[in-house]
Amino acid sequence: MRILITAGPTREYLDPVRYVSNASSGRIGAALAAAAVAQGHCVTLVCGPVALEPPEVDELVAVMSAAEMLEAVAARFDSCDVFIAAAAVADFRPAARAGRKLKKGEGKVTLELEPTADILAEMSRRKTGQILVGFCLESEDLAARARSKLEAKGLDLVVANSPEAIAAQRQDALLITRDGACEHLTQVTKDALAARVLAAVAAARRSPD
Repeated sequence: MRILITAGPTREYLDPVRYVSNASSGRIGAALAAAAVAQGHCVTLVCGPVALEPPEVDELVAVMSAAEMLEAVAARFDSCDVFIAAAAVADFRPAARAGRKLKKGEGKVTLELEPTADILAEMSRRKTGQILVGFCLESEDLAARARSKLEAKGLDLVVANSPEAIAAQRQDALLITRDGACEHLTQVTKDALAARVLAAVAAARRSPD
């Protein structure tokens, strides 16, 4: 299979040095890429700014912002069989970016934010048979909100977890498929979670539409 994976956070810059982002480590995206390569798949990894060393893949694309990630994914989506959106894309970006560093002594600053592009929703509208996998991080009503995301974005699988999963060595997760099945995983490593996700993808590929 040709698998396209996103990983890590994005950074949405306010000025040349400050940005809006999140605490995503990119480890689950990297684990998915490594596992897919080990299984013999052709893997493209589109990765935001992370501290970890990415695995060896067929193509590694480094990006910074949500707009850059969307551009990289859109350019490669039509030729993939599976798209796994594991990146924690920033939901908002500053409406305006200052061309110089903002100074503290200049007084109070009001930050206006605007939504970034929804990469997974964009690819859902474009899909022509690809398997789509999304991730859902919620602090409450995890299963219900994950199912809502799966339906709204036409996903084949959604991986749901809580904020405690960020940068954790082990985590709980729910794997919810399009047919309504829900697998509860307890205190699994990122590598184990990646293996389960790929197994679910393989099952989805075998299932008739």
